[in-house]
Order: sequence, then C-alpha cells, then structure tokens
Amino acid sequence: MTRGAPSAPVPVSTSKEPARIAGMFDAIAGHYDALNHLLSAGLDRRWRRRAVRELRLTGREIVLDMCTGTGDLAIEAATSTDGSAARVIGIDFAGEMLRLGARKLRTSGLSARVCLARGDATRIPLPDASCDAAMIAFGIRNVIDSSRACAEVLRVLKPGGRFAILEFGTPQMPGLRQLYGWYFRQVLPRIGRLVSKHGEAYDYLPASVAQFPSAEGFADVLRRAGFRSVRDVPLTLGVVYLYLSEK
Repeated sequence: MTRGAPSAPVPVSTSKEPARIAGMFDAIAGHYDALNHLLSAGLDRRWRRRAVRELRLTGREIVLDMCTGTGDLAIEAATSTDGSAARVIGIDFAGEMLRLGARKLRTSGLSARVCLARGDATRIPLPDASCDAAMIAFGIRNVIDSSRACAEVLRVLKPGGRFAILEFGTPQMPGLRQLYGWYFRQVLPRIGRLVSKHGEAYDYLPASVAQFPSAEGFADVLRRAGFRSVRDVPLTLGVVYLYLSEK
C-alpha cells in the first residue's frame, strides 16, 4: 500500500450464527431500550402499538412474542387498551436481554401474565397449535433461517391465528430515501457506538437491513411458509414495514 493512502473500509460481518447474535445483543442490553427510543425519535412505541392492534386481541388469547428481547412488545400486548392478551410468552436466545426484560415485568407487576424463556426461533419450544397469535419486532432479520422461523411460528399457531412482524425497510420516496440512507449508515452507527460503547452491533444493524429482502420478497417468504392473507404495510413512509398474515 502506498504510504498515506486511505485504507479500504473493513467489511461488516452480517453472520447470523446464534452465538454471535446472542453475544452481540447481550453486550448492548443495558442501553438497548434507551437507544431504540432515541434512534427512532420515539416512533418505536407507535410501531409496536400498531402491530398489537392488528392482532385484534380480545383478552382471551395466548400470544407468542418471538425474539422478544427486553420484552417491550410483550408488555404492549399485555397492556394494550386496544385489546390485550390473556398471556404472553416471550422467547429469545439472549440471556442478558431476558434478564432485563424479567426485571421490567416485575417492576410493572406483569410477571404473572408475561412469561419469558430462552429459546431459538428456528426451534420454538412450544407444542403445535398452542398459541392464538404471534408477533416479532425487529428480530426476524437476525434469525439464521427466517424461512424456518416462519414455518415454526405457523406450527405453534392455532388455525386462524394472526401473525404480525415489524422490520426495518427502505423509504421509496425520492430524497427521503437518500436522507434516510445517510442517517441509517452514517449517523445511527455513530450514536449507537457512542452510547453503547459497542461498535459491532450498530455497524451490523444497517448492514443486516441492507441484506434483508424487499417487502414483496419477505411477503413471499411468509406465503411459502404456509401463511395466507399476507400483507406488507409501510409505516412512517416505509422506514418500517408491518407484515400481517394468518394461519
């Protein structure tokens, strides 16, 4: 290399090996919730409310929250004023995230209605047809085999059960697409590194989103897994997509 020449950028690994992903999220667990609210300007709460509302809960359902993290979506499903679940089962493979989630449940008095357990999205530790509805928020792109995870959710759902997935997308509006791309690739990782003191996780985030299928492509993943009535709904001008389907 010529002296003084800029070095080539180091490629960001998007490996989804379970041990790597779990370790990465455990490392940022203490800052995870605060950064979610900060980096989304508080919109993450609105997105979760919309996902739960689309499940049309009546107060009698058992709901699976796969890739639950610290349990924010599970808590929303248990407390929503638009219709809540009788019981929520939150599953994740990151132990520190689950520990912090359990602390939140104790603080909010929800430990009897929301159960958190360690498990893998590609091998859900629940019986067939044991859940009335299921949901995933910003976790499906981190699963090593998203097709298998969707098939597993189908297995544990009862016939007619609804499935809601939130995942990052890319706005299609000219100008906004470029602005969002700049924020997501340049600003968000810097803030994430500054607050969490963990560079890898917030470099991985935009890289993993870039590799995720288009909205139409992921809707096809759900159809191939066996879901019907599949819809992809853009939220906040396509920054996030809400995927809705039924067994």
